[in-house]
Amino acid sequence: MIGRIKGIILEKIPPHILIDCNGVGYEIEVPMTTFYDLPEVGSEVTLLTHFLVREDAQLLFGFATDQERIIFRKLLKVNGIGAKASLSILGGMTVQELTHTIQAQDVTSLTKIPGVGKKTAERLILELKDKFSDSEFKLTSNANSTEMSDIQNALSALGYNQKDIVIVTKDLDKNISVNEGIKKALKLLSN
Repeated sequence: MIGRIKGIILEKIPPHILIDCNGVGYEIEVPMTTFYDLPEVGSEVTLLTHFLVREDAQLLFGFATDQERIIFRKLLKVNGIGAKASLSILGGMTVQELTHTIQAQDVTSLTKIPGVGKKTAERLILELKDKFSDSEFKLTSNANSTEMSDIQNALSALGYNQKDIVIVTKDLDKNISVNEGIKKALKLLSN
């Protein structure tokens, strides 16, 4: 699986981009929220990716943040929601707005996203309302720190749930190193 790609942007044609990675051009489809934040053609970029293999195609999707990729993967698990619809949903709202909208069970806001009708919005709310909470994505985006994101990802990989991770990492110093942050968080989680 391709989890991350770093290279030079060769083309930007919404919603596709072409990235040169050591002589190989990767065609990547990105949500519009990521597309708008991309640097100019000729600039270096790093994207988190999701590689999707179907019977008729192999597709690579790129995301600026881990939160976008997590939401994309959760959207793919919803019955009747494919990759194109997931990208459209991510392009229509930020991760925090989408999370809040689903928790508030706001069908009207979801139907404002192109391609999402009332039945689809109701299905999204029904299947996702228990899968994540408003607080799940707040800390990393507010801290604006790759170290904090790395700490949270490490704790998640160790099997801790998002709610506990958010609780123990919110009090950590924003300038803490990854190793120290993991040690302190594990100590707090073991109490």
